[in-house]
Amino acid sequence: MFSARSRPLLGLDITTSSIKLVEFSPSGRGYRADSYAAEPTPPNSISDKAIIDAAAVGEAVKRAVKRAGTKTRDAAIAISGDAAITKIIQMPRRLSDRDLEGQIEIQADQYIPFPMEEVSFDFEIIGPSRADPEMLDVLLVATRSENVDQRRAAVEAAGLVPRVVDVEPFALENACQLLAHQMPDGGMGHLVAIVDFGASNTTFSVLQDMRVMYTRDFSFGGQQLTEEIMRTYGLSLEDAGRAKKEGGLPSNYQPEVLDPFIDDMTQQVSRSLQFFLASGGGREQPEQILVCGGCANIPGVADVISSKVGIPTEIGDPLGQMKISSRAKAQGIRRDATALLTACGLALRSFD
Repeated sequence: MFSARSRPLLGLDITTSSIKLVEFSPSGRGYRADSYAAEPTPPNSISDKAIIDAAAVGEAVKRAVKRAGTKTRDAAIAISGDAAITKIIQMPRRLSDRDLEGQIEIQADQYIPFPMEEVSFDFEIIGPSRADPEMLDVLLVATRSENVDQRRAAVEAAGLVPRVVDVEPFALENACQLLAHQMPDGGMGHLVAIVDFGASNTTFSVLQDMRVMYTRDFSFGGQQLTEEIMRTYGLSLEDAGRAKKEGGLPSNYQPEVLDPFIDDMTQQVSRSLQFFLASGGGREQPEQILVCGGCANIPGVADVISSKVGIPTEIGDPLGQMKISSRAKAQGIRRDATALLTACGLALRSFD
């Protein structure tokens, strides 16, 4: 999970609605987007974030790889945050790397509520402990092996090699460096909230000095707008999704369907802010909100959230300062940029 990389990786974000693939290369002091593709996730192949039809997902991944035109076969993938156990533990500073690894293996079962033979885990040294300079703070991350195996099987079915298995909140934090150009002082010394609206789930995170200090996942996303379009206009799921993106809906769509959905988005942001403020003593409101995900492309959504929540709000653009290859541009990477946080964070693992 935390191993250093020396070869390019495909950042592969597999969700209930879509499969997104991104590949970066170094360019000056930043990065260039070399490859991009997105494919719809096959129906009924993922349930409650678990891959139940690895072969079908693998075929969709294979199509995305072909469309992207990449020759890279190593991939970084992620499991959902609620499928992982993360804990900071303390270890003696004097231990050698080998002894440290052995001690963590011995002690890991104290922190993991599953039989160790059913678990995949890894760790990363954070640094000296503030509480005791003779100890190290170590980040321990674990998940049931089946969560890793499902994704590995799908990726391998596409002919790729899953070199890195990350956790979505870590991938999001990694991607936030690509949003620093939109933050005051590059995010350092400031509290910034990132709201990533997915198809069926949304992640609300608060960054302090560019590190995630709080995160909350909840069931809400663009699928609800698609389903409301289906109900209101008697369309199939596919036609409703197309109409949502391409337009052509009746004149009452904005006031009767879209505006109420934007209000729901705003309420979700407001509620998440309340949860954040209640989660610890002395917490302050974030100074800025960056809205990401497919729903961020709804015209005017940032202005509505800003006016109703009272915090300056912008649309997050992780590709805003990045060079784009003609191949990735042709696949619409600019259009989809707001929905690529997790995929970008995974692709950046190439440069750890």
